[in-house]
Amino acid sequence: MPKSTTHRPSKFKELRDGTIRLFGIPGLPEIQAGDNLPKLIVDAARAARIVFKSRDILVITQKIVSKSEGRIVQLSTPTPSADALSLATTVQNDPRMIELILRESRRIVRKGPRALIVETHLGFVCANAGVDRSNVPGDDAVTLLPKDPDRSARRLAAGLGKRTGKRLSVIISDTFGRPWRLGLTNVAIGAAGVPALLDLRGTKDRSAKSLHATILAVADELAAAAGLAMGKTAGLPVVVVRGYRYRPVRQTAASIIRPAHEDLFR
Repeated sequence: MPKSTTHRPSKFKELRDGTIRLFGIPGLPEIQAGDNLPKLIVDAARAARIVFKSRDILVITQKIVSKSEGRIVQLSTPTPSADALSLATTVQNDPRMIELILRESRRIVRKGPRALIVETHLGFVCANAGVDRSNVPGDDAVTLLPKDPDRSARRLAAGLGKRTGKRLSVIISDTFGRPWRLGLTNVAIGAAGVPALLDLRGTKDRSAKSLHATILAVADELAAAAGLAMGKTAGLPVVVVRGYRYRPVRQTAASIIRPAHEDLFR
């Protein structure tokens, strides 16, 4: 994984002023493998009379990115290994599903009812390696995470910029659970143009006290905010975030992943 880096603002005030707006882009069709996502997004925005502005941030669900990149697998395809058959009994899940999870994982972190917590080849620690049945037509189909979400985000940002003539940033989001807290929240698994981490160490708070450990997960916060506008069944897989003030940077969502030597919870 890329070395963890953070963006340092020149002034703390850039986080304090301005109003942030969130609005979904309606009318996107069911995405198929090979679809041109930038074109479909721009066409849907135009039909909804949404005009993009430079520095708009588009938060796009992992699901439609995976679909467009052909990361869809029929459960009838994989042959479960002995390990998958054994784990399927323990976690009470389809052994074919377990086989796909194992293929997408570098190691198993925890085993539980209906779920495996794993570390994926991308470095994410998440349930079932992101292998997911939801919002996929058909009873036998699942989606896998994009092979390189940051690269996908860069391609989408470039394609959207070419079609709109605006400088747009992209976050690819997915829903993750969190240790010690119930419920799911959207996080950034891919990013292009927007800071993933904002390092405020060395700046001062409103009481003129120095900040020593404050690094904001900006891309995750934007993804979570956009998740409120997306809903789970609303059919709004693309949300525009407008008004968040930032300086465009070359930083990846992969930089949010805590390096193993700094991880106190493994």
